[in-house]
Amino acid sequence: MRYDENPFIYDLIIVGSGVAGMYAAIKASHFAKVCIITKGRLNDCNTYMAQGGIAAAIGENDSTKKHMIDTIMAGYGHCNVEAVKILAENAPFIVKQLSEMSMPFCMDRGLFALGREGAHSENRIVYANGDATGMALHDTLKKKLFTGQNIDILENTFATQLLVSDSKAIGVRTLSGQIYHGSCVMLATGGAGRVFSCSTNSKAATGDGIAMAYEAGVKTVDMEFMQFHPTAFKVSENEYMLISEALRGEGALLKNPEGKRFMPEYHDMAEMAPRDVVSRAILDQMIKYGKDCVYIDITARNQSFLKDRFPSIYKKTMEYGFNLAKVLLPVTPAAHYMIGGIETGLWGETSLDGLYACGEVACSGVHGANRLASNSLLESLVFADRAVKHIEKTAKQPLTKFKCDDYQKENKMMLTDSTSFRRTFESLRILMFRYVGIYRNEQGLLVVKRFLRDNEKIFNAKLKDRVAFEMKNLFITAKAMVDSALLRTESRGCHYRADYPEEDELWESRIVESTNSGCCHSEKVRELRRLMLWNT
Repeated sequence: MRYDENPFIYDLIIVGSGVAGMYAAIKASHFAKVCIITKGRLNDCNTYMAQGGIAAAIGENDSTKKHMIDTIMAGYGHCNVEAVKILAENAPFIVKQLSEMSMPFCMDRGLFALGREGAHSENRIVYANGDATGMALHDTLKKKLFTGQNIDILENTFATQLLVSDSKAIGVRTLSGQIYHGSCVMLATGGAGRVFSCSTNSKAATGDGIAMAYEAGVKTVDMEFMQFHPTAFKVSENEYMLISEALRGEGALLKNPEGKRFMPEYHDMAEMAPRDVVSRAILDQMIKYGKDCVYIDITARNQSFLKDRFPSIYKKTMEYGFNLAKVLLPVTPAAHYMIGGIETGLWGETSLDGLYACGEVACSGVHGANRLASNSLLESLVFADRAVKHIEKTAKQPLTKFKCDDYQKENKMMLTDSTSFRRTFESLRILMFRYVGIYRNEQGLLVVKRFLRDNEKIFNAKLKDRVAFEMKNLFITAKAMVDSALLRTESRGCHYRADYPEEDELWESRIVESTNSGCCHSEKVRELRRLMLWNT
């Protein structure tokens, strides 16, 4: 195809600039003309804020099978075993490739330093810059991106609509009304943690990709599963700072307002239990004592160790008057990672031809009902790589023919700005954390459902600014979450229904939603015992 005829035509358009989008662009640029579209700066994403690391079975006593079992145990048997197998087997290769890109991994006597996080049976977390792995990874990929060819980067460009012609994705429209056409489109926009009033996420995590896909009739799945990180430090009224699970991996203890350790009462792995267990335990203690936090205690480690192992966390908490070597830090659970998302296959493909999804916006089933720590950056890298391979193999046909005028006519004048419903949006965030958070029940979920219905005018408003579109996207995402959470009448992983507190084997299935087909069950997920048979 000749690009000089139209500068806005590409082989691959990637929406989002986190690890999945950047890695996919680097890989695809070897055979395709690529455009990255991101609504802010390149580093306005959850990747840049990630602390923990990348899980990979490279230790002497470790194996990919152990990594698989840990992943599926943490996912409560709800994982797609094929996806988990792909994830675990590709992890060592990903670490090797990042090392070749000069990723500054922390080393120990010539070998990768390996940390441990919750629900891992072995030390297998590789990390960089102490507790700033995401920042180091993003910077590494950005350098590679800028030295490559065939990649256009459009910052401060907000994609607001997925364009479809003849049942195929053909591009996106941006807030300005500009249309960008692509033989393939990849959504790598991250999660939607900002739909909750208490969240560790970047301000950019507003469910943009979910909403774009949902409005285009693309299937989403498992939207009821939102993971809450057990330990976040409140830095201001509406902002929370992640306190890495790696602290507990290095011996930090959780203590209640009386200064007593409590996690051994909840799980035999104590502080290293799966995240959903620790989050519920912390909330139980907060309710029991009528307090808004518990405390994390790592005073058994000296100042020198903490500065070296957790430089970012140590420095930031010191700014707020907490010396981790001497005092306990108040922490609370916060919305952290969107497990559900756009339904994808094992190659990042979606239910719409020509559309791919990777990273937190996607759901291949690899995380099941509760993500294993430090599998998120890994998943983004592994499946972005696979998506690009699939594109290279299958998307060599010319750009789909379309009538440009059809889309230009839809570019109506946008009149409503974010001030018109900002108060409504803030009310939604509070309601979501209260009723669609760590504990849920039908009564609370219906409160939020009624609120969404009473304010559905936001779905039809003619919007004109970025914040207004972000609010609309979060409303759409919240609706999908609430509908799925109401439908799943059991407790599994990070979806905990107080009115249905037990797992139910009848619910060993995924909930698929789309504007075309409504809400339904998909085929049953592969169960843990299937893995055990394979493992032997």
